[in-house]
Amino acid sequence: MHEGKLYQLAGWLEQARYAVALTGAGVSTESGIPDFRSPECGLWAMVDPIKVASIEGFLGDPVGFYEFWKWRFSKLNEAKPNITHSVLAQLEARGRLKTVITQNIDNLHRKAGSQQVFEVHGNYTQGLCIKCRKPYETEELLRKVEERSVPHCDECHGLLKPNVVLFGELLPPAFAESELEIYQADLLLVLGSSLEVYPVAGLVPQAKYGKAKVALINREETPFDGLADLVIHSDLGSAMCRLSELLGLRMQAV
Repeated sequence: MHEGKLYQLAGWLEQARYAVALTGAGVSTESGIPDFRSPECGLWAMVDPIKVASIEGFLGDPVGFYEFWKWRFSKLNEAKPNITHSVLAQLEARGRLKTVITQNIDNLHRKAGSQQVFEVHGNYTQGLCIKCRKPYETEELLRKVEERSVPHCDECHGLLKPNVVLFGELLPPAFAESELEIYQADLLLVLGSSLEVYPVAGLVPQAKYGKAKVALINREETPFDGLADLVIHSDLGSAMCRLSELLGLRMQAV
């Protein structure tokens, strides 16, 4: 159904001087990680985001916060990269993709082999003290949770939190670095993002106004479909599998 568009996208990727990918939750769901906003199975249908995904909820009830995050960590630990992660890593290795900008915290792009990854919402494999900023590996953070319900810093006794961006927090320096990548891009490939979360969604019009081509692949419509040069509404797995074939990439388990 989308053969012509995928063929066109393959050509753009081969010709691009500075291609950048922007990935969202739709990339992770095909690795078995639940997204947030799906009406029936999204995480927000099961839990209150203010309690488990905001800095206010974390500070107000860290015990309840970590009850949810222990389960979330287990899901993230079980997940493995899928075809989309593999294709992007191979494109980078071939010099056809410069950067992956991701809203996902699951570390799967790095596991798949991508080197230049900007994690604008953080990475779950790391934690930090909110007081002295001492870093912790998530395994150590979880060990402290099991021992005391609420983890505290060994140095200053401050609260430890996952090094992910919660509602009410500023984005990390990776976002400013991502904007610099967007300014250089002549092709932006948006994969599996609803483009409803700002300021990350604003990278799409930035790319377009900077004269980059914008290609979107997402199951549902997005607010920027009308702005894009190419739009494919499809499951990512099937679309990326065909794109991989058109580009002559290896079909591999990662």
